[in-house]
Amino acid sequence: MMNFESKRNGFKGRSSGTQRKGRKWVFLSGSLFIGLFLLVCFLALRPKAIPPATSPVGPIVPPPRGPELQTIEGGVEEKGTLFKSFVTRSIPLRWIDLIISKLKPHVNFKKIKGGTYRLITDGKGELVKFIYEAGPTEIYEIDKTPQGYVAKKKDVPVETYLVKVVGEIQSSLFEAMDAAGEQDPLAIAFAEVLAWEIDFYKDVKQGDRFKVVVEKIYKGDHQFVQYGPIHAVEYQRGEKAIRGIGYQGDFYNEKGISLRRAFLKVPLRFNRISSRFSRARKHPILGGVLPHFGVDYAAPPGTPIWAVADGTVVACGWGGGFGKQVILRHLNGYTTYYGHLSSFGKGIKKGTRVRQKQIIGYVGSTGLSTGPHLDYRVVKDGRFRNPLKETFPTGLPIRKGEMESFQKRRDEMVAWFEGDTSYWKKKEGRGIP
Repeated sequence: MMNFESKRNGFKGRSSGTQRKGRKWVFLSGSLFIGLFLLVCFLALRPKAIPPATSPVGPIVPPPRGPELQTIEGGVEEKGTLFKSFVTRSIPLRWIDLIISKLKPHVNFKKIKGGTYRLITDGKGELVKFIYEAGPTEIYEIDKTPQGYVAKKKDVPVETYLVKVVGEIQSSLFEAMDAAGEQDPLAIAFAEVLAWEIDFYKDVKQGDRFKVVVEKIYKGDHQFVQYGPIHAVEYQRGEKAIRGIGYQGDFYNEKGISLRRAFLKVPLRFNRISSRFSRARKHPILGGVLPHFGVDYAAPPGTPIWAVADGTVVACGWGGGFGKQVILRHLNGYTTYYGHLSSFGKGIKKGTRVRQKQIIGYVGSTGLSTGPHLDYRVVKDGRFRNPLKETFPTGLPIRKGEMESFQKRRDEMVAWFEGDTSYWKKKEGRGIP
């Protein structure tokens, strides 16, 4: 009895282990089936790869190349000629003849003052195109066409703006203009407008302020080309201001009196004085204390000298210690002296009538001189006067019939001077003057 129960208990243990192994097999089989099912689904749903494009059968032929162009660039010197520049660049004579003949109806070769050019030829050396830039807006082109070579002046669109320029003097007018973002030609033009009112060698002081309403001309992407006419100027020192309003080719103060006087303040354009007026100075060559009745304007040799007023040449020649000298007699008892010249102006001789701003000579260092400069003197009724302090007669008033029109113009320019925002105004229908 005991053996039977023992066997039965042993059978039950083996049966329980077998059942556990069966369940494990079923679990593994199910997991394997699920894994295979997911793999099949993934492969079925994966996007198909696009087959690479097939290349055409045969070699790849590059596109045909255009004719190779050759470019020759050159420039014309200020006192040179286009022909001379061509020769130095070894341009064939047949092309020189063609270019000159085609440009001749458009270009005055006698008045050429520099410029650049480009000559373009093909691989056979035949002229394809020629471009000559005499200036920023003066461009000429020669093109090869089926009908032959054709020359024309290129149309360069420009825009003109009316601009107010404002500045303050620190050392000189030139440096003040530069600080305002402007160029020397505007400083020179500004000084010439006020040449009868201000000596920009002696009258300029630190802290002085100026304004100028001027046209500025641009081309292309707002590229500055040049200045146009000045419309109005103002120069202020402290509370005192001098204004010039442009009207019909002249400048007038706010009361309509012309700024153009009988005498200029300065006999030449330059930017510094070497010696101020002094009745007692040590002579740089003779030594000792000698009276000096004029003003010495230091300037490079050859600088043009102007007649400060209309007059007559009473002497032109060697003046002893003054070297080459010109003496002019003017109205109202005035006589002016110009000494140490290097040479005389064209046609200047005794008895010649001269006009204000006419060139009567050129700066030099002849006579008793330590360097190139102009010795300028003024005599009134036989007595030497200080040129820097002399007060000359005022200009003429505007005609009565023009006063109303002038006043409208004056008020417009005063508004520009006193306004804070009207710095730019585009002018329509204007180009290079």
